[in-house]
Amino acid sequence: MTRLAQTAGLNDIQQEILSTVRDFVDKEIIPVATQLEHRDEYPTEIVEGLKELGLFGLMIPEEYGGLGESLLTYALCVEEIARGWMSVSGIINTHFIVAYMLKQHGTQEQKDTFLPRMALGEVRGAFSMSEPALGSDVAAITSKGVKDGDEYVLNGQKMWLTNGGTSSLVAVLCRSDEGHPEGTARHKSMTTFLVEKEPGFGEVRPGLTIPGKIDKMGYKGVDTTELIMDGLRIPANRVLGGTTGRGFYQMMDGVEVGRVNVAARGCGVAQRAFELGVSYAQQRHTFGKPIAQHQAIQFKLAEMATKVEAAHAMMVNAARKKDSGERNDLEAGMAKYLASEYCKEVVEDAFRIHGGYGFSKEYEIERLYREAPMLLIGEGTAEIQKMIIGRRLLEEYRFQG
Repeated sequence: MTRLAQTAGLNDIQQEILSTVRDFVDKEIIPVATQLEHRDEYPTEIVEGLKELGLFGLMIPEEYGGLGESLLTYALCVEEIARGWMSVSGIINTHFIVAYMLKQHGTQEQKDTFLPRMALGEVRGAFSMSEPALGSDVAAITSKGVKDGDEYVLNGQKMWLTNGGTSSLVAVLCRSDEGHPEGTARHKSMTTFLVEKEPGFGEVRPGLTIPGKIDKMGYKGVDTTELIMDGLRIPANRVLGGTTGRGFYQMMDGVEVGRVNVAARGCGVAQRAFELGVSYAQQRHTFGKPIAQHQAIQFKLAEMATKVEAAHAMMVNAARKKDSGERNDLEAGMAKYLASEYCKEVVEDAFRIHGGYGFSKEYEIERLYREAPMLLIGEGTAEIQKMIIGRRLLEEYRFQG
């Protein structure tokens, strides 16, 4: 175990889970991650290993075949996985958000239908809010679900689905005006639809097309796609929670825990970057001694380690706040903002420590350098996080005059 990013107060079960995950990461992910990433290859064997460890059901209640663990345990596992390869943590995260939304908001029939198979990893989840013409302005979506007898007909185009091809269940946010008269606030006329599909690309069910993977700078291996609905029919019992108009709140609840997850990913990538930097600094010699003995490099390592420690502490605090049942949007926003920004800075410092070799694809830091920027955008940009943080602070510190 390293000295950095330790978490106090964990019970024996949590410690055993984390030890098992770290061992899996060291043996099964790190040795192959860069090779798979350069080929943009889906990590099938790694995912099968995670299924055997039960990680797809980590937070799903035991009554549905999951492990029933806390958000903190899950976030710490994500931190370890992202330390090995961030793309793998993304595969888990989108699945986890859909399972969480089902657990919190689904009807009993929906929970009974999906959660046991999701716990086994047999059903894999993805969720979809964004569209080509918008990003952070979720309330401006134009995809629409219209009631037609006992079914809904969905039309529209969605963007940036992680697991878009490999998933078999997608939670899709659409506008649904049924029961919501004209003039209703935009965010109160949205519904989350549970769309079942076959894994793969092309037309995966009548009215639903998943085009090929989007070619990305980093975050490779995991499939990121569009989703096109053209007369897609789904039964009315696949409205999440059974009632229309609640989709925005359901999605925001899922994204809130997703922000803790992104913070955990930032912590894991930053930890790996620090490990690579501090190791290389002790091997590379200049002017007759290891560069780690130069004060300039020691200052850089000190700053990197402090950022790793600070981001980890804020991520743990946000997870524990949510586990306690309290509102945690302030803490989650702060953790996501700080961890993603610090991750970028720590990775860049490790890249600088490697010098010209950091630019070579033979060195792992090159991959991390391309992966870190995604965390600045995923689950809300830094600007969105600061808006959330600022509004919540004004609520907490309302001027009394």
